[in-house]
Amino acid sequence: MTNDNTEISTQTIRFRAMILAISVGGLLMTVKFVAYFLTDSTAILSDALESIINVVASGFALYSIYVSNQPPDTSHPYGHGKIEYFSVGFEGALIILAAVAILYKAIPAFFVERSLTQLNVGILLLLGASAVNLVLGLFLIRTGRKTRSVPLEADGKHLLTDVYTSVGVVGGLLLVRLTGWHWWDPLAACAVAINIVFTGWHLVKEAFGRLMDEADPELLDRIVAILNENRRPDWIDVHQLRTRHYGDKVHVDFHLVVPRSFGLPEAHVEAEEIEIMILNTLDEVAEVIVHVDPCE
Repeated sequence: MTNDNTEISTQTIRFRAMILAISVGGLLMTVKFVAYFLTDSTAILSDALESIINVVASGFALYSIYVSNQPPDTSHPYGHGKIEYFSVGFEGALIILAAVAILYKAIPAFFVERSLTQLNVGILLLLGASAVNLVLGLFLIRTGRKTRSVPLEADGKHLLTDVYTSVGVVGGLLLVRLTGWHWWDPLAACAVAINIVFTGWHLVKEAFGRLMDEADPELLDRIVAILNENRRPDWIDVHQLRTRHYGDKVHVDFHLVVPRSFGLPEAHVEAEEIEIMILNTLDEVAEVIVHVDPCE
């Protein structure tokens, strides 16, 4: 049995949020590159390179949201929701690639003394971009959780990481200004690279876990609680409880042992009532299949 209470407004909210992320991300990327050209700072360049990843990843996330909303077909009987996890993994891989590019640019800068210019302007531009990213990141995380959109939430978390990155870059530039030691600039860039590697790896790990149908203990506990609260004497045993995530949809199946005296119509009604009970209680849009076994 399936729950088809998906509202069009939810999909509209997701699209609008991601389009906002792409638009603002493109603007902030431009601001950071302007800051780089003004200052010639390797650390600011590293921040700008990460902003490119933000925009590209948001574009793919928008596409994944569109595809995941397509109805099931003969080739994809469970729907297209898992593309959202490809989107998250793609974003994580791009972040790791950006970290490699940053290190490639930053390490040689330790051995070449560079004159940084207009640091005050560069710092102000980065602080302004960070403030916007902070607000946008929190908005995307909140919207992603509200609409059960994995790409939106992942994009929001990435933007918060971008905020930490920018703050670290500003710290490095302030140290350059205070001490006159140029190597604080590439050091800040290397710190940025190391920081975002962990972010990228976390996203890749999360994506692989969902694609490999990793168990969701929290969801399993919620289902068990529903069954325990509504348990009937005829439910002799429940076993082989499993869940699978498909974007914002969850597939649930398990075996229910009933008395051998139950006829087929009676067993079917029992299973159908349990399916409806779970569908009406779970927040996620779900499909529930109950396999009825006779007691031996």
